Amino acid sequence: DVVAAVKIAKARGILTLGIVNSTNSTLSNLTDAGIFTRGGQEFGVTSTKSFTLQIAVLAMMAIVLGRHSGKLSKESATEILTALEKIPDEQEKFLNNSKQLFEDMAKTYRYATNFLYLGRGFNYPVAVEGALKLTQMSYIHCEAYPAAEMKHGPIALIDEFMPVLFIATQDAVYDKVVSNIREVKARKGAVIAIATENNHELDQFCDFVIHLPNTHDCLLPLLTALPVQLLAYHLGVARKCSIDHPRHQAKYFANN
Repeated sequence: DVVAAVKIAKARGILTLGIVNSTNSTLSNLTDAGIFTRGGQEFGVTSTKSFTLQIAVLAMMAIVLGRHSGKLSKESATEILTALEKIPDEQEKFLNNSKQLFEDMAKTYRYATNFLYLGRGFNYPVAVEGALKLTQMSYIHCEAYPAAEMKHGPIALIDEFMPVLFIATQDAVYDKVVSNIREVKARKGAVIAIATENNHELDQFCDFVIHLPNTHDCLLPLLTALPVQLLAYHLGVARKCSIDHPRHQAKYFANN
């Protein structure tokens, strides 16, 4: 489908850019220009690092375009780039200190048949990524919605047997997400919250809280992607699923 879209764009004279991992992939050969993320080969069908690498590349592209257009000040660009440089250390810190929490969550929810993932703003696409990974790795049905849409349908599904994961980092929409969480708890829903470190407000009424380092709002997905991917992995392990090669799925892996 992506290749077909590129061919249509090129046929209409549109400049095409590719953000790809492999230097010899079909997409890199078809597009006019692009960026290689050079993250190394993905060994599993459920690719994970591709998502975070593409976010990092798109963030840098946005900074360049913002500076060239005059819509992003030099100070703001420097602030984002400084935060971006710290991301690898923050990711490593989180990964080194979270294993037991995810094993506990997997043990608690390994028999769940449905999950709901909710996020707002920059973190809604992360909810979608997490739902996909959970479905692939653990074979648990999972739906992702913008948290603002919860009242318009998904709220009818919530009961004590429906775990709900919220991405509730302290950003511009934090208070609205907290309001959504309270609505779920009022309906006896089980809540997992992804929160910012040193924010313990959610500890009082959520079943599990995953604390992440804070960063610039537009870079939050580089951190919030990790817990949704890890939860999928640990639930898959707890349910004895094939993590790297989910049933009924296939993928071609090109060597770098």
